[in-house]
Amino acid sequence: MADSVNDHFVTTVTEDNETTCWGCGVPLLLPSYAPIFKCGWCGAITNENVGKPERKYHWWRCLRDRSFVFTLCVFVLFVICGGVWAVYPVVFSISYACGIFHSITTIILSITTISTFSLAAFRCAGAPPIVVWGSYPAVGKGDLENYTFCHYCSKPKSPRTHHCRSCGMCILDMDHHCPFIGNCVGAANHRYFIAFLLTAIVSSIYVSIMSTYAGLYIWPSLPYRSAGHMNGSGRALAFRAVKEVVIALLDSAVLLSARGLVLVYLLVSSVSVEMGLSILLWQQLCYIYEGETYLSHLSSRGGDGSKGRDCKNIFRFFGFPYSILKYFPNNRSAWKRHKK
Repeated sequence: MADSVNDHFVTTVTEDNETTCWGCGVPLLLPSYAPIFKCGWCGAITNENVGKPERKYHWWRCLRDRSFVFTLCVFVLFVICGGVWAVYPVVFSISYACGIFHSITTIILSITTISTFSLAAFRCAGAPPIVVWGSYPAVGKGDLENYTFCHYCSKPKSPRTHHCRSCGMCILDMDHHCPFIGNCVGAANHRYFIAFLLTAIVSSIYVSIMSTYAGLYIWPSLPYRSAGHMNGSGRALAFRAVKEVVIALLDSAVLLSARGLVLVYLLVSSVSVEMGLSILLWQQLCYIYEGETYLSHLSSRGGDGSKGRDCKNIFRFFGFPYSILKYFPNNRSAWKRHKK
């Protein structure tokens, strides 16, 4: 009977689990097994549930990014060269001053769009700061607060850093990985990405306007039928009128030259591009207004979305001096007063 009591007493004793912090190398004594724990000295977070990283799809992501970048470059060159070939004869036939103005505008928009694209695509998205880690004398108290260990890069990762599997590196303030620029959007190139969206939208609007103007100038005359069958009233009459216009446009489109077909393609493609980029730009500005990135928005989904909303976030993002920010109201405090 005594032996059974002793056996029962021994099995209920739990031993402390000893492990080592990756951040400062200090041995830690945990009361029980915990796959995720935080060091009380340096503040680093250890996650032992992370498995071995896989890199088998890295080549496919690189190939995808290069294909998207190549396609985008070909499209931009076609828009510039095709627009020059299709629009310039029409513009210069109207007046010489109009042709000069169009030439200067085209050069400025082309240079700004290509420059902002190059800065967003070929500039480093933002490397995380280099910190000392792994040795207790060198790592001070709280130096690695909320840092985690990146098993891909084999180095510390700050709370504002995410690892991109396509780029193969950790990105500071990573917003997303854009395959059309073949690069991540992070702390170092986020402004250039927004500038690229703005210049691309403005350029697309200008292409749409000039394509429409030049297309109407060289479009063949519309073969309208007699208006004797246009009887009726209300919705039926409007439907017949629209039907006649569409049929006339299709009949005249057969007589279009190669220059006219290029203008039609430029109009359709530019309208599609400016719609898509406008939605993306609006989404980006909304995240900047909230003081977040796309990835931080996903991680904080379900929280109070109005907690960090402020117009000052937009001015601070674009690098306005802090002396200007005091002239703008604090939307967060105003929201709190309204809620009270």
